[in-house]
Amino acid sequence: MIAGLALALLAVGVGFLTHLLLPAVPLLTVCVILGVVVGQIPAATRFLDGPLRPGIATAARRCLRIGVVLLGLQLVLSDVVGLGWPTVVAVVLVTAVAFAGTYFIARLVRLPGREPLLLAAGFAICGASAIGAMAAVTKSDAKEQSRPVALVTLCGTLAILVVPFVAGAAHMSTEQFGRWTGASVHDVGQVVATAQQWGSAALAVAILVKLLRVLLLAPLVAGTGLVLRLRGAQEGKRPPILPLFVAGFVVAVLVRSFLPVPTVVLDWAQLLQTVLLGMALFGLGSGIRFRQLAGTGLATASAGLGAWALIAVAALAVVFA
Repeated sequence: MIAGLALALLAVGVGFLTHLLLPAVPLLTVCVILGVVVGQIPAATRFLDGPLRPGIATAARRCLRIGVVLLGLQLVLSDVVGLGWPTVVAVVLVTAVAFAGTYFIARLVRLPGREPLLLAAGFAICGASAIGAMAAVTKSDAKEQSRPVALVTLCGTLAILVVPFVAGAAHMSTEQFGRWTGASVHDVGQVVATAQQWGSAALAVAILVKLLRVLLLAPLVAGTGLVLRLRGAQEGKRPPILPLFVAGFVVAVLVRSFLPVPTVVLDWAQLLQTVLLGMALFGLGSGIRFRQLAGTGLATASAGLGAWALIAVAALAVVFA
């Protein structure tokens, strides 16, 4: 187990150095790309599927869950409400449309199993972190998460280049660009990498809008868990309504919002969160095998691009809220 965890931690180190050299490249994106690249090397896959597997599986599962809990410490409810109720309502509606629309698109192209739910959570909320949270409710393994993680990473990375270009062509203001970025880009790191290109004012707005979307993770996962539990009751299956680590995420939000948490604690928690999520994304990325995805390449690509276009258009409601 230690060897697999050490490899995932090494990937985080490489991601950190890459981010230092190229600040526009998110650390977490580097981690998942490293995992994907390693997963395509035949000599490496023998180790990934052999002696390294216990550690890689722990990184993809446990590290991700602890990272999601720590993510809650970034959220302050008063800051989110400070966006204004029209914006709050618009973000909630856009998230609902993105989730339902992505699920429909994924079902339309016949993605198997619970992948439509995982993909919908990733695009609507916060990328791979949301996929991991939804996987806990749907009982999806790392293999079933691999395709949604690949799609959300690919589209989120493309957004870093495409969103500023489109916003410039549309003559958006700095605030409008920040709102659109926060409402449409998937992962928190990708939001930062995109918004910072227009300065600190755009970045501040984008982060607040994005964190509001992250706040919707718990009710979305709980609602899905309740539906699956009701459906499974007839078959004797009782999936959890709210996984323990998602409940921990909610507690972390409440602690940050109502208790005086020292700055040094928040700084270390954010660092630990980044490291754990980086290890998790490397683990999930290393489970992706393009050879296995080749047979559904067109369907997979159409699902991702269709969902990306949907949320980009729907997010315009937040721009003008």
